[in-house]
Amino acid sequence: MRIGKTIYLDHQATTPVDQRVLAEMLPYFTDSFANPHSLDHKPGWDSARAVANSAGQVARLVGADSDEIIFTSGATESNNMALLGLGRRAAGGNRNRILVSATEHKCVLAVGRVLEEQYGYAVEEIPVDHQGFVEINALEQMIDDDVLAVSILSVNNEIGTIQNIEKISEIVRKYGAVFHCDAAQAPIAMATGSFAKYADILSLSGHKMYGPKGIGAVFIARGLQAQLEPLIYGGGQQNGLRSGTVPVPLCVGMGVAADLLLGKDADENRKELRRRRDLLVKRLKESRWRVSENGPQGDARHPGNASICFADFSAHDILGALQPRLAASMGSACTSGIPEPSHVLRAIGLDQDAAEASVRFSLGFSTTDEDVEEAADLIEEVLERLSKAELVRSS
Repeated sequence: MRIGKTIYLDHQATTPVDQRVLAEMLPYFTDSFANPHSLDHKPGWDSARAVANSAGQVARLVGADSDEIIFTSGATESNNMALLGLGRRAAGGNRNRILVSATEHKCVLAVGRVLEEQYGYAVEEIPVDHQGFVEINALEQMIDDDVLAVSILSVNNEIGTIQNIEKISEIVRKYGAVFHCDAAQAPIAMATGSFAKYADILSLSGHKMYGPKGIGAVFIARGLQAQLEPLIYGGGQQNGLRSGTVPVPLCVGMGVAADLLLGKDADENRKELRRRRDLLVKRLKESRWRVSENGPQGDARHPGNASICFADFSAHDILGALQPRLAASMGSACTSGIPEPSHVLRAIGLDQDAAEASVRFSLGFSTTDEDVEEAADLIEEVLERLSKAELVRSS
């Protein structure tokens, strides 16, 4: 797809709102605008019904029940609610360790530091292999009865690695620990209807799945909800776990987006997404430049993710030279501006030069073959220009 004249290949940072999602949201801004927690009149009941319906749609997306869905502002808040909520309630107990993978989203790693510094937990990183998969043997050696929770990103936001959450869940539950899964990237990458069967807590984000920004959700297994300390106190909305008036239009939008991903076209869309991603990677590897792909191959990778290392080039220079014709990124949008190599790329074994030469292209359902071909041509043109400029500088 294009934003004006710019080819947009940064869908893992954010997706556009699907037109069908927007159409369902609009009436709740102007017509059905009542507070869903106003229980003394019909407009309030109507808004409450819309929120409940949306919770049911999100629940079906992950195989849960609607009373196990709590709406949040996004996956970052959901991750904070999960880990801080558990950690604060259980502080001082016998379970004083928390395990996270080395390639977790920055917000999970940041919460880990808070739990160490303020609540006395030992937060330990589970190593990953060169494709980004959690090392199962290491997890089995690290986990014990003193582990409170294990947090694993189901689909990596930088290199697209899809973890085996079924196997990880089996190990975690054997020791009675809580399994938290950041699944923000998962609904586009794969069918998620069994996720609630394996995870105890699951984080989602509306704007990663063709819904609106500013809305997310967290699945918390019914029997676990009493073990979480809320982050926000007030009127006791949403099972007392997140007080405050829920944003009805945004909830409706996330619900519709979830419903669309359960539709009959979802698998075909993912198949086409993978085909176009493979086409882009093929074109780039056929160029005369030293190009390699970071992360796994085939079905074990997000179908729209292409993390490409352009040896001897700077990713920053490439992205700058592509402006304003092509939008991609050096990695997670949540770490932009941080002058250090991606912790994900370093965790899978890339040295600093290779990490700083890597660009993430992420395609979406509306990316076309024409977009891919033109993007490949633009990238080759930019590499040629940068190479010539470097020759001039060094001569």
